[in-house]
Amino acid sequence: MAGGMDLGGGGKGGKKPLDASINLTPFIDLMAVTISFLLLTAVWTQIGKLQVSQAGGPSTEETPPTETKTVQLTLAITPEEMRLTADQSTFDPIPISRDDSGKLDLAKLTARFKEIREQFPDQASITLQTDDKVRYDILVRIIDECMGSGLPQVSVMAAG
Repeated sequence: MAGGMDLGGGGKGGKKPLDASINLTPFIDLMAVTISFLLLTAVWTQIGKLQVSQAGGPSTEETPPTETKTVQLTLAITPEEMRLTADQSTFDPIPISRDDSGKLDLAKLTARFKEIREQFPDQASITLQTDDKVRYDILVRIIDECMGSGLPQVSVMAAG
């Protein structure tokens, strides 16, 4: 152990002895708390993860063509409205609004997804084109709504 604490007794030539006892209990307590905190937060990173892919990139898996009836769904999101496009047909714009409690109102979007799912029951993918000014919480709510409406393969790309 090292230290400069005077324990008395002196040493050769009047020098202070270098032996001292250091209390390691506070350091061990700090390390135990830090490790516990790191273990708890590691679990939260897995819970709060969203599975989305980047649109426009090369496909990682090649699937043979099958006889499914699907369309290219695109939802363009701006801070004011959402525009849903299915192949060449564009639906009426859906305004982004909040209800009385301040929660994002996505009832019209859910109804539109229901119509799409009735026409194309095999449809599983949608691409979100977001404007840079769209708030992140709005984007996450829309992704959750897409997944809850039976469109689990969500791709996100910048509008431009």
